[in-house]
Amino acid sequence: MPEKLLSALKERGYQGRVTSIGRLDDLKREIEWRREEGQLDKTFYKECLTNFAFAQPDDLPRARSLLIVAARDPQTRFTFSWHKKRVQFLVPPTYLHWRRTDKKVEAALREILKPEGYGVVQAAVPKKLLAVRSGLAVYGKSNITYVDGMGSFHRLAAFFSDLPCAHDDWQEARMMERCQTCSACISACPSGAITPGRFLLRAEKCIVFHNEGEDPFPTWLDPSWHNCLVGCLHCQKVCPEDRDFLGWIEEGAEFSEEETRLLLEGTPLEGLPPETAKKLQQSDLVELIDVLPRNLRVLLEK
Repeated sequence: MPEKLLSALKERGYQGRVTSIGRLDDLKREIEWRREEGQLDKTFYKECLTNFAFAQPDDLPRARSLLIVAARDPQTRFTFSWHKKRVQFLVPPTYLHWRRTDKKVEAALREILKPEGYGVVQAAVPKKLLAVRSGLAVYGKSNITYVDGMGSFHRLAAFFSDLPCAHDDWQEARMMERCQTCSACISACPSGAITPGRFLLRAEKCIVFHNEGEDPFPTWLDPSWHNCLVGCLHCQKVCPEDRDFLGWIEEGAEFSEEETRLLLEGTPLEGLPPETAKKLQQSDLVELIDVLPRNLRVLLEK
């Protein structure tokens, strides 16, 4: 059945892997080991790596496997009018419509597994690590995961299932072979977050870590380094593995000069004109509304 599942997922445009539920302990041990070894910045660990659940789910107590699925996920381009000019900024993959993507993947899994008598529930586990250890993905030097046929332009979704898994291809986390002779991302990263010899990002130096949060930017972070409404694309744009996928761009909403001004002023959703609020909701930008004023301002000032 695992082979049948993976084949059916591929027919629907996804890539997936099935591992034993016993791998939960391996995932937990690796996260804890990296923390104890000091490889993870304390602030980053506290904010991003403490919400995992390494236990059998209550709503599927007889879970026997972990499923990890990759769905292709494009960039989204938004247009703003400012000082009588139209400027465009990107949002990288994974930020927008992620709930919709996860639900679509879950629906596909249920469609495939339910007739066979199996179920799924979403899993709060370290998805990148699971993807790499399961063989679905490999790390780049940037700590981004790469999936065959999708490059780094994908979203990962993880699930528990009662589907049996007698054998899996669990492996050590590894870096792409191509990375051994390439340093494009190291050269492109202006903040020095990517360093030679390791695929664990120095998250405390990463532009993404700082522009996702609501704190003021640190003084060492040069405003000219910003390149997206949220997140960063410096390393992905120069990666040879992503060359065929850089054109995956969806056109997002366009905001007038008045709407741009209201966003820069930090106007709350309920204070915006109904049509502007609708744009944000349809674009899935509502969750970013608190960081939009700061991030948009630094981009416009460039």
